[in-house]
Amino acid sequence: MEKISAIHPELHNIARTLPRFSFSRENLWLWRCANPLLRLLQAPKDIHIENIRIPSQEAGRLIRLRIYRSRDGNAPAPALLWMHGGGYIIGTAEQDDPGCIHYVRQLGLVVVSVDYRLAPEHPFPAPLEDCYQALIWMGAHAAELGIDANRIAIGGSSAGAGLAAALAHMAHDRQEIKPAFQLLVYPMLDDRTCTRTDLTKQERLVWTLDSNCFGWQAYLREHYGTALIPVHAVPARRANLTGLPPAWIGVGTLDLFYDEDVAYAQRLLDCGVPCELVVVPGAFHGFDVAGTKYQVVQEFRESQIAALKKCLLPANTG
Repeated sequence: MEKISAIHPELHNIARTLPRFSFSRENLWLWRCANPLLRLLQAPKDIHIENIRIPSQEAGRLIRLRIYRSRDGNAPAPALLWMHGGGYIIGTAEQDDPGCIHYVRQLGLVVVSVDYRLAPEHPFPAPLEDCYQALIWMGAHAAELGIDANRIAIGGSSAGAGLAAALAHMAHDRQEIKPAFQLLVYPMLDDRTCTRTDLTKQERLVWTLDSNCFGWQAYLREHYGTALIPVHAVPARRANLTGLPPAWIGVGTLDLFYDEDVAYAQRLLDCGVPCELVVVPGAFHGFDVAGTKYQVVQEFRESQIAALKKCLLPANTG
């Protein structure tokens, strides 16, 4: 595993207490049972949270959306469509309540979090299509939501950020709606990381190589490990990134996704897409969940707020 000396000084104590495990088909049920324990018990008084269900692309099936808004917000407001993390295999919209509330409070956004279907029961393209339907629904119901349809950002963390990146591709190709920005927090972008022989002897904190391989295998199924990857399935496999929305990408140097995220950011820039890359020395995957009492976490989150503000609230930037 990473030497403690390589970990950011503020994160040493957290790193020591993190459990060492990898997700697998055998233990997936256990982590899914534990996930509801992460839910926010009660919404704060200044934030209104509601769950609604919208039609999916499949007749008779509904997609649950969790909507966060300020009780004293102004309309029309910019919006953020958010996808939770979990390696494509676990997670619910509720797990990111604190982060979604933070975006609302800091920027006055309306945040819509998608409770998309999970692999391996629902492999690609099901999770991505759920997110696309949520994006289309937001655009069509902008007035009802009190949002500006021209200022909808898309974002997520980990696998959710991977879905956000893929969603940017899908929206660009289908030409039904144009997201204004993509916020990619340590995104899971490239299945080919699983084939890197230089990583096999390194144990990664939080999200290991074994977990990564299981997540991609569950999501891609028969396409896993092949050159025949469907369009939109793996963001880093897309040959041409020209025309995508501006992006912010943040990742730590000890994150398994560090190399693929840095490479993707450079490819965006090479294709003329504005992209801010924030690299946090000594940070591991999911380090920002540790809490805002740490300056390294505060700075990471402030960078996201600044990027969203610059794109969605340009009149208010200094």
